[in-house]
Amino acid sequence: MSIIIFDKEQDGVIDSVVGTGKTNYKYAIENLYPLVDRFSAQRKEQDTKFYARLERDILDGCLMPPITIAFVEEKFKVNSEADIARYITENIKSGYILDGIQRLNTLNRASQSERFKGDQTLYINVIISPTEDKLLYRMITLNNGQKPMTPRHQIEILTQELFDFSDIDITIQSEKERAESVVKGSFDLGDVSKAYLAFLTETVNNDNNKIIGEKMDQIIVGRIMDKQPVNNGIQFKEVIKEIDRLSINPVAKKWLKVGNNLIGFSVGIKKSYQQIKMTEDTDFSNSVILFEAAFKAINPSKVNLGRFRRELSRNFIENYEQYSAFDEMELIEQFMEITS
Repeated sequence: MSIIIFDKEQDGVIDSVVGTGKTNYKYAIENLYPLVDRFSAQRKEQDTKFYARLERDILDGCLMPPITIAFVEEKFKVNSEADIARYITENIKSGYILDGIQRLNTLNRASQSERFKGDQTLYINVIISPTEDKLLYRMITLNNGQKPMTPRHQIEILTQELFDFSDIDITIQSEKERAESVVKGSFDLGDVSKAYLAFLTETVNNDNNKIIGEKMDQIIVGRIMDKQPVNNGIQFKEVIKEIDRLSINPVAKKWLKVGNNLIGFSVGIKKSYQQIKMTEDTDFSNSVILFEAAFKAINPSKVNLGRFRRELSRNFIENYEQYSAFDEMELIEQFMEITS
């Protein structure tokens, strides 16, 4: 048995096709379980004792709750449920498990028993989303409240797994990759994922050690849900491409590699994308030199420099066309108004 889709609908919030169907345990182990390993930093498997009851139930013939799988396909055309089933079969290795990782782990353990019945039905939900941003929005809302993986952790994972960095010139390395071999001039994946979180929430302040982590996570989820993806809006992969294009200039690249600047840039560009896109890398490098000259006027003993760098870089990029034409004193005066 492969996958049968017997119903489909359109999710108007994330502009995605959603299908409901079924397969069986054998197919799930052979084709869905391997997808768990797609996330190199995915949520750790829970204590097996926690799922021992479910494992026993599987062997006794229980019907597990549905598994949710997802795909990113910009131009997916669907005319029937059979189109969805065909797409899943042909692209299963590109799928993501949005909900059901622990159940698949449990199912795999249960399959080692002689009592296991591979022909037992397993219901599935499938989401085919046109963009990574919309898929992540649904993942965050779907997993809201699950303590094993925070929204920040989910975004860090998906930044690495959803986006194809192979078609850009800059190198983005995870902490693990850096520990093995540092690529000179590479961007830090942690900084990029924080920039993505800022992009999704449209705020540069998603870290606050004055607030308990669990409460901060709830605030972040709320911010993401408030800023649901907009059709025809700028996507984060377009932000990455602009970062890549501008980074051909060493001055611009050095500025963008600073985590707080990258966060501010990723939020600000949502309002100035067309202006930034038309800006030559040399002109952008001159602009960030101007930014740094004005930023030096801030008294470091009076403010939190990291926070102000995030906020001022965002404001500078948001108003890029106007501010980049300022001289140093004019920009300092603008910064004074913002920070007062």
